[in-house]
Amino acid sequence: MTKSKENIIELLKDVFDPEIPVLNIVEMGILRDIVFDKEKVIIKITPTYSGCPAMKSIEDEIKDLLFAEGIENIEVKKVYSPAWTTDFFSDETKQKLKEYGISPPEKLISHDNELGFLLKSIECPFCKSNDTKLTSEFGSTSCKSLHFCNNCTQPFEHFKCI
Repeated sequence: MTKSKENIIELLKDVFDPEIPVLNIVEMGILRDIVFDKEKVIIKITPTYSGCPAMKSIEDEIKDLLFAEGIENIEVKKVYSPAWTTDFFSDETKQKLKEYGISPPEKLISHDNELGFLLKSIECPFCKSNDTKLTSEFGSTSCKSLHFCNNCTQPFEHFKCI
């Protein structure tokens, strides 16, 4: 395999977030850069939030995948600036979340009201109703909140704008 940035990006599309297994690290914006330093390949990743427990699993999976492809001198480096944001999600990525049953984040326009998701109704990913209510500020992970749809009576998670 040729060690090019493009080839490695394609390989890393097979590394999925263990907490959101429908999205890979490229789609999520976790993969920030690939740098070649002599014989070493440095993979730069950014956690979705400080202390994200999935980062160790993602790092191990990156190393295992690249090692299996014959790339042996690998360093996975966490970078924290600029901070990760849900604005990295493309429309296609948001659609994948919806199809998986997670209400996607909207664009983060301003940091003035970071808890705005608590004040507004969130669209149900199942029936598209806005007749929903917040049931918990935290879902299965800190980056998601729990909601209930009064229309289709489905509970669902919403990926918070970060």
